[in-house]
Amino acid sequence: MRVLIVTNMWPSAERPELGSFVRDQLEALRALEDPQLELECFAFAPGGYGTAARDLRREYRKQRFDVVHAHFGLTAWPSLVASAEVHGLTLHGTDLRHRRSRLITQAALPFIDLVGAASPELAREVPGYPRRAVEILPCGVATDRFRRLDRQRTRSELGLQTDGRYLLFPADPARAGKRFDRAQAIAERCSAELLMLGSIEPQQVPLWINAANAVVVPSEREGFGLAVLEALACEVPLVCAPTGIHEAATRGIDGADCLDYSEQAWSELLEASLADPERRIISRERAERFSAKQMAERLLASWRAQLGSPLDSAAARNEGNAETTPWD
Repeated sequence: MRVLIVTNMWPSAERPELGSFVRDQLEALRALEDPQLELECFAFAPGGYGTAARDLRREYRKQRFDVVHAHFGLTAWPSLVASAEVHGLTLHGTDLRHRRSRLITQAALPFIDLVGAASPELAREVPGYPRRAVEILPCGVATDRFRRLDRQRTRSELGLQTDGRYLLFPADPARAGKRFDRAQAIAERCSAELLMLGSIEPQQVPLWINAANAVVVPSEREGFGLAVLEALACEVPLVCAPTGIHEAATRGIDGADCLDYSEQAWSELLEASLADPERRIISRERAERFSAKQMAERLLASWRAQLGSPLDSAAARNEGNAETTPWD
């Protein structure tokens, strides 16, 4: 199976955090070491879709793929110039929730054979759903990189106080929908210092998560909810708003609370973690169910199903398997 991944989300020197989850998925697919899978990737900077289409056509005009799979709705258009038996697309959030992007994305959907969304919540926003089949195809969390690390050591490495009271806002404060204002209000109420990620190099993010007493995710909406999964993989307490896959990811885990935003209620929950500098949660197993490896296997099975591969099966497609479909 020859596959071309097309994406406008890819880390760069200027924006090392951009699309790191897409890169993680590509690496997870390659790590499967499937002898029948041949992967290539065409990445371009956000915007410039016409130029991307021209460059893609020039590079691949004499080639044909079994699958061409695009990440982000607007990227579907340049991806269509590459010849393939199956054209796939994973929607990530802004492509459906920004008015202009939604219109452009919607216009491309009739030409897409496999439509995927990063979460069940996002799938319900796809035009034509549920008449239009939409598969849940998130990128997943890189559990090899996100794991529990010694808190005091990470604080020392980052130049933080070993006895500090730290909350982590795991996003760029400039992204309005992430609601930095809410996190800031909670930190002030808890007399804690608020750390934030912004353009932190992806390899450094696990250090910041492990250094924090707890992670705060007050987003209004999420396409998926990767930051919550990263905290779970690191076994760091968290409080999050019920959006994306947050509820399914945190359900039943003590110290991983998912509830509507309330400055008072969230502050009271976080105080337990701020008062105990060594507090951790038992959540690694849950994060593994959303791992980049599990999601790569799911995506590969979806490609095979579209191609009518005899290797596809209900088990391979994770249907009815609670261990690998944690949003059910």
